[in-house]
Formats: sequence, structure tokens, C-alpha cells
Amino acid sequence: MEQSRTSRNKQSNRWKRNIKYVLLFLLIIFISVGSYLIYEVYTAANKSYQELERADNKSDLRKEAITFSDDPISMLLIGVENYSTGGKDGRADTQIVVTLNPETKKVTMTSIPRDTRVKIDEIEAYSGYHKINAAYSFGSLSGYGGSKLTVEKVEELLNIPIDKYVAVDFDGFRDIIDTLGGVTVDVKEGFWEENIYQNNERIYFEEGPTHLNGEEALAFVRMRRLAVNYTYPREERQRQLIRAAIKETISAGTIFKANEISTILGKNIETNLKPKEIYHLERSYSSIGEDEMETIHIEGTNQRVEGLSFFIPNEDNLNDVSEQLKQQLELTNPQKSIPTIEEKFDQIYKEVNQS
Repeated sequence: MEQSRTSRNKQSNRWKRNIKYVLLFLLIIFISVGSYLIYEVYTAANKSYQELERADNKSDLRKEAITFSDDPISMLLIGVENYSTGGKDGRADTQIVVTLNPETKKVTMTSIPRDTRVKIDEIEAYSGYHKINAAYSFGSLSGYGGSKLTVEKVEELLNIPIDKYVAVDFDGFRDIIDTLGGVTVDVKEGFWEENIYQNNERIYFEEGPTHLNGEEALAFVRMRRLAVNYTYPREERQRQLIRAAIKETISAGTIFKANEISTILGKNIETNLKPKEIYHLERSYSSIGEDEMETIHIEGTNQRVEGLSFFIPNEDNLNDVSEQLKQQLELTNPQKSIPTIEEKFDQIYKEVNQS
């Protein structure tokens, strides 16, 4: 009897040791896989990293460099249309200024209309007035830097510093949405748009909650030529999609897709966000809700100038938008002396009236 009990105790001890070894093995696997995923994302983020070659790596409109974890920051999201140019020197068809305040946890999104008329004098070959979406291609073609010139034009338009930027092309956009498993948006009005990946076959969007894959999501934010764009503008659809993508990104399963996401980061995204800053953003804003996200609109009219159609912002509204963003960034007066919004509008309207 005693021998039997001893035998059972030995078996029990072996079983406990085996369980410990199994748990230890699983822990090692978990740590190894986790470390591998972190390494993959870190490596890809480094490949995507592209500074703007600014003095002290900060905007000229900043008196001091920001402390990323403490200060409110601004970020420009740039969607690059380069499929028609073979993946090179595309246009910045989407430009959204995002402000993030780490203390209030508030986020604002301001869409810059792609046809906004701006003056480009940084590059002699393209000197003059152009649509703001052309800044990216001019900067890229000249070697000045597509993202650099785009950031500078947005800074001049809104009279605020742009601290960080993220530029993603159409392929990267599509692939990220697919990797996340798609996104769900509430389509407010039905419409259709061509699918550039499927011989321009039409994709139809019906009113109501709709789950979109990457190609559908791209078509959803691209449509701008139909009449419905006036009542359901692309800027609104772009913000809807960003909110939906954020919701999917912070879901529990995203970490297991880190390897796929890292591949996309390395190929299709350019940013001056460092890997540790990306990690901080995820940690600080992953639980943000709809109540903390505010949309700020730029109002204006479409006008023809010298035979071309431009978007001309309303002067009072643009000044108000600038002040709202400065408040979110806790700014007073910018460091660099640049033309005020009123001075810029005087020049714009003078040239519009002369044409």
C-alpha cells in the first residue's frame, strides 16, 4: 500500500514537472514569436522612415522640438495616387491633418481639398499657382521631396506646424485594409465607383452598414465625379474609413498580423515617425472613442482661374480653422514669420480678379 502511494506520488511529481516544462516551453515560444513580430515591425518601420531634412528635425513653425509623449502633435496623412504613373511621382489625392493631444486624448481631423489653390515657389521649374495635390509630384520629380513639399504647403495654408507625416500609396492602402480583414462603414448614400484593379469594373455601394475589402475601400474613398459627391463628399468618406480602420487596428487579433503589416510598411509607406513613436501612439490612443474625435471643415468655393478649376477656401473660415488647430496644439504665435492668411488671400483674390 505504502509502495503504491509512493509510486503515485512519483507519477504525480513527474506529471507536475512535465506540466512545468510544457508551460515553460509555451512561454519561450510566446516570447520568441512576440520578439520576432516586434523585430519584424521595427525593421519594417525603419525601412519606411524618411525624415524631411528640416533644421533640428522640426517644423520651422516650432520654437522648440516637441516631446512626443508629452506635447500635442500634428500629423499629415497623405494618400498618394501613383497607379497611373507606374508607382512613381504620383499626386497627393488625400491630405488629412490630424492633431493629437496626449493630455485630453482628443483627436481632430481636417481634410484639405485636393484642388486647393496654393503658390509653389520652392522649385523654379514649377513656380506659380497650382492645386495642392500637385505639390507631391512636383517635389518628387524635382528631387526636392514629395512629402516635404506637401507638408510645407499645408503648413503655409493653415499656418500651423506639421510635426509628423505618413504617406501611403494605393497598393499599401488596399493591402492594409485586406490584412485587417476589411472594415465596416455606414454608407450614407448609394453610388458606384470604378475598380482600378479589375479593368475599371464598377463597384456599387448601397446605403447602410457595409463591410469593405481593400479594393472596395479604395473605391469608396476615391469617388468624386458623381453628383452624390456634393452631398456625400469624399472628405467625409475618407474620415469614415479612417475611423473604421482605427477600430480594426486596435482589435485583439491585429498583433497576429504584425508580420503581414510589417511587409506592407516596408514597401508602401513613408513616414518620419520613428518605431518607438509608432509604439507610443498605439499605447496612448488605442482606446480612443468617437466622442474624442472631432472633424474640422474647410469651407470654400470652386472657381475657374486661367481656365483651370480650383478650390478657393473662405478666408474667415480658414482663419477660424487655423485658430482651432492652434488651440488643439496649444500654440500661440508660430516661430517663423510667414504671410498671414489675410495676406495670402489678398494676393490670391488679386490674381483671381486679374485672370
